[in-house]
Order: sequence, then C-alpha cells, then structure tokens
Amino acid sequence: MRRMPPLTGIEAFVQVARLGSLKAAAEALALSSPALTRRIQALERFVGHPLFERRHQAVHLNPDGERLLAEIGPSVDALALAMERAGGNAEMMRLRLAVPSLFASQRLMPALPTLRERHPDLHIDIDTGANRLARLNEGLDAAIAITAEVDPTLYSRRIDNNKVIAIASRELRDGPRAIRDPAELALATIFLHRDMPETFAYWRDAVGLPDLQPASVDHFDSGQLILDAAAQGLGVAFMLESHLRGSTDERLVQLFDIKVESPYSYWFACRRSALKRRPVRLFHDWLFENSSAP
Repeated sequence: MRRMPPLTGIEAFVQVARLGSLKAAAEALALSSPALTRRIQALERFVGHPLFERRHQAVHLNPDGERLLAEIGPSVDALALAMERAGGNAEMMRLRLAVPSLFASQRLMPALPTLRERHPDLHIDIDTGANRLARLNEGLDAAIAITAEVDPTLYSRRIDNNKVIAIASRELRDGPRAIRDPAELALATIFLHRDMPETFAYWRDAVGLPDLQPASVDHFDSGQLILDAAAQGLGVAFMLESHLRGSTDERLVQLFDIKVESPYSYWFACRRSALKRRPVRLFHDWLFENSSAP
C-alpha cells in the first residue's frame, strides 16, 4: 500500500484552501499559526512541490493546489461524515443559527441550495430573534450579527465590509418633492435600524454637516420593514449599500451619490469551543467560501 501523508496535513491544507487565510484556518482548527504552517509545509514536502501562492496576509492555491483540492476535498468531507456516523453523532449534524431576517432573506436563503448539495445531512434551525450574540450561551450554536464589534471572548470573523448610504423611493429622488441636497434632510423623516443606531451620524459627519438634525428619527428592528417604509416614500433609510443591492424592490434607489465607510459589518460568531463541532465548522467554511470576507 502506498504511503499516505499525515491526515493532519490534509486537514490543514483543505482548511487553508477553502478559507484563503492561514489565520482563519488556524483559528478554525484551534492551532497556532506556526503549527498550521508546519503541517502545510510537511504536506508540500510529501507531494514534492508548493501548493499555495503566498501574498502578504493571504494565500491562494496554485494550479497544483487547485487540482489536489478538487480531488481530495469531497473525500475529506465524506471521511469526516463517516467518522461522525461511526461515533453515533448523527444528531450533531444540526446547526442552531441566529441570523438577522434581512440577511437571511437576501443572502442566506438564496445560497442554501449549494450548502445542501455539499452537505445533505446538515440541517439548520434558523432563529431571527434579537440579541443574537448574547444568546450564544443559551442554546444557539452560532450567530450572524450586524455590529461594530464582537466580544473578544467569542470566535468571530467579519463577513464583509460595507458602506452607509441613504436609501429612498424613486419618487423622493426624482419627483416634484425630491430631496436633492443633504441639507434638505432637516425637513425629512429618517429610518434607522436598532442594531445600527449611528449610521446617520457617521454619514452626516462624513458629508460635512455635523449639526444636521432631521425632522424625525424612526427606529425599526427589522431591516425589511425599513426598506418597505422607504419604498413607500415615508422617509429616508440609512442602511448599508448591500441592503439596497440585495433588494428586489424597484421603487428603491440611492438618494445621493454619497457612500460612507460603515462602522457596522456583518460578523459570524460562536463560542470558541463550538467551532470544533462539525455542523458549525461546515457552515463556517461554506459561508466564507461564498462571501467577500477579508
């Protein structure tokens, strides 16, 4: 029988290849970065050539690495699943995930068929309730949250970077009562999400109007309801550019040609110990393969 490379090296290779980051892979495997690097180097010595192109903080598969991942990736997943079944842990293939409803409808649900195709035995209970991060100690396995920062005692990874924009109805941008200048927001109602209370303040400061006060500020705990209200011309929503991009409501437009770096981002988070559970790991790896995460 032909000599096999250490399985730890194969596991490390697959994690780095799928996440594109040595740091993220090391955290996912609960290893130090040097330990992970040693495993990768051992596998490269075994196959006789490099598998990655290293560029600053990121790593990318070279053609040899891409071929290897295509050939062994499905086998590694099948092996891990077989070991779960052999250990009598089939019930562990259920993930209890908290997620904002707007993220779920715009970004999660449309992509879930690819996850089901890869891992047909993985099932997800979706919870769209509030206080997602706080409830990680109350039975949830993982959470996607929109926030400026995450408790450092948790494992967390940013899903994307975003910009704050003003979103309004097409009528409010182009109609007879159009708002054409940011200063005119002094006569308007603005909408803010309770998870992103400072979006207008950041936007206002960035456009050089720190003293601008709208006529009224309405707070919502649902991103979809904010978009619905804006589409009906009831006010101006200050949300993320991705929220408008993910909307299918043709009544919605960006009100001004102004984009401001957002203090808020979507984050994946879980207890550090939870990342060792297979359902959490499978979802985590799939999520970041299909996101624009740094």
